[in-house]
Amino acid sequence: MKLIIGNKNYSSWSLRGWLALKAFNIPFEEIKLSLFSDEFRIELAKYTPVSKVPVLVDGDLNVWDSLAICEYINETYLDGKGWPGDKNHRAVARSIVADMHSGLFGIRNEMPMNCRAKRRVELSDKAKKEVATLDALWSDLRTKHAQNGDYLFGEFSLADVFFAPVVFRFATYGIQLSDAASAYHKTMLARPDMQAWLADSVAETEVVAAGEAGEVL
Repeated sequence: MKLIIGNKNYSSWSLRGWLALKAFNIPFEEIKLSLFSDEFRIELAKYTPVSKVPVLVDGDLNVWDSLAICEYINETYLDGKGWPGDKNHRAVARSIVADMHSGLFGIRNEMPMNCRAKRRVELSDKAKKEVATLDALWSDLRTKHAQNGDYLFGEFSLADVFFAPVVFRFATYGIQLSDAASAYHKTMLARPDMQAWLADSVAETEVVAAGEAGEVL
């Protein structure tokens, strides 16, 4: 099985597909392409018609879009255990993932993922509201599920996978969080797989101008 990804420092969608495989110990070969390069467009066209990463190649099947990849991994390799076991919790997990997948454009646009950087940005009211919404969401879920583990729904799940890029964003831009949300943020950052991604990001030398937002600290 292969996963085609972009630069680790900048590609938030790639992180989701990669972490879904790493966190659940599913073996795969990583193929990294430089974002926006000629190689990126030429090589990616071999696997997907949409020219976006990540792409999962499993035998003669190609799956693109991080959410589709996660659902495929869950059904094919995890026997459904990628989501919370309780059907109500599972419904909530899918709801927040869908919201992350299709929204939060203030955070995305104003705080691009840049794992190796430390920056300061002046957020718009829209972005500030989204940060507050996520803070409240993380705090609420951690309070409700604290007895079952340290993640959003107790045990690690695909819901945590989808918020992993935001965890890096909040670290890069020094976002202050409430106690419960901050504890979750630290738990995610401390994961060995997250630290491995960060180390690879720091080792990269390529610079993508669109990802270099804010004032350098």
